[in-house]
Amino acid sequence: MTAPAPTSAADVRRLALSLPGTTEAPHFDRAAFRARRIFATLPRDGTAANLRLSPEDQAHWCALLPAALRPVPNGWGARGWTEVLLDRIDLVDLETILQRAWLDAGGRMDERPLRGAT
Repeated sequence: MTAPAPTSAADVRRLALSLPGTTEAPHFDRAAFRARRIFATLPRDGTAANLRLSPEDQAHWCALLPAALRPVPNGWGARGWTEVLLDRIDLVDLETILQRAWLDAGGRMDERPLRGAT
């Protein structure tokens, strides 16, 4: 059995922007993806993404995939922000976790894009 292919920054961007109502904008030195609140950030080097999870989801996913996820090592980590190492996570897990972060940030499946938004 072959190991799943690692994911990339392009995968994070594509998956995040496929979620209804999501927008991308610069946030300091990163790209930020927002529903009602920011739920993911992506640094320029594209090696990892930071996702905003509930503390319970963070504990669950970090225990389930310890080689791929870890709390951000500062006060943000205590609030649920979680670093995802993209070369250590498969696309299915990334999509599942990203959707969870999006829902926690106020994403809704019935949301329509803003008029004039691309």
